[in-house]
Amino acid sequence: MEIKILGTGCSSCKALYSTVERVVKDMDIDAVLVKEEDLEKIMAYNVMSLPALVINDKVVAKGRISESEVRDLLTKNQ
Repeated sequence: MEIKILGTGCSSCKALYSTVERVVKDMDIDAVLVKEEDLEKIMAYNVMSLPALVINDKVVAKGRISESEVRDLLTKNQ
């Protein structure tokens, strides 16, 4: 599984990355976690709200995402 956090480095983006990292570890998921800060690459996903969570090249959430929402999204997209 490949998980990307799209964001420009703001505090919300960093918080989401930390949350996803913690959840992946807690759930013992075999995943590659990538922090994508390149604006051109982010724009290729056609998102207007950051941060965004991408699982296996599919945008699954945008904006602020709680830890429980991250858990649900990872479970659904495994």
